[in-house]
Amino acid sequence: MKPYFYCFLSIFVFASCSKDLEFETKTFEKRTSLKCQGLCPKITIKVPVASNGFIADSINNKIFSKLKEIVYFGEEPYQSKDYQELANDFIASYEKMQKEDPDELIGWEGDVNSRLVYRSQKVLDIEIQHYTFTGGAHGYSGKTSLIFNLETGKSIPNDSLFTDVKAVTKLAEKHFREKFKIPENAPINSGGLMFENEKFALPATIFFSDKGVLLYYNTYEIASYADGPRDVMLPYSELGTLLKIK
Repeated sequence: MKPYFYCFLSIFVFASCSKDLEFETKTFEKRTSLKCQGLCPKITIKVPVASNGFIADSINNKIFSKLKEIVYFGEEPYQSKDYQELANDFIASYEKMQKEDPDELIGWEGDVNSRLVYRSQKVLDIEIQHYTFTGGAHGYSGKTSLIFNLETGKSIPNDSLFTDVKAVTKLAEKHFREKFKIPENAPINSGGLMFENEKFALPATIFFSDKGVLLYYNTYEIASYADGPRDVMLPYSELGTLLKIK
């Protein structure tokens, strides 16, 4: 009986810890200390910080790691140890450039807003909406999804969400063509889309919602900056057993 009791106890602990998991949205900001004209360079980072439960650290570490991939200037991410340091490093990059070229008055901006968008007994989904401008014709905005297994605290890669990726891709293409009015026999890139090799593919960003799984194509992923992002919803009722976890 002991092995069965241990198994039951482990399941109970997982369920209890995920239920106790709490989030508090924290805000980190930094503005330049240099003189500036118009809108002074600044960055704001809003992020849900997990507490309680043994999986909190795993979730927090993954979110911070992902934000370090988003908020940086140069060839490599900053070596920041926390969110405030990440904000400080972003503004420090601006100030370094301004001191090297005082006549360059382009203001930088960073805005990161992360929030919990879906939570069930098994799955947690964090949306990271971000915008950065470090010069050029325009800034870059996008969304990132971090999906977590609430039993382990580990993030779930997109290819592990489905039992049959090919079948999901086929279903997604059907919905995509219907939404954007692309005839079944027409090339998928009709109307100026940019799917690689004229072949429909799932996006890099996938969200869970109350209605179904949202496929989100960020700007430049399959369309130009002017055309913006695209998305399509796959209802849970149609996904059925194609979805591994919900």
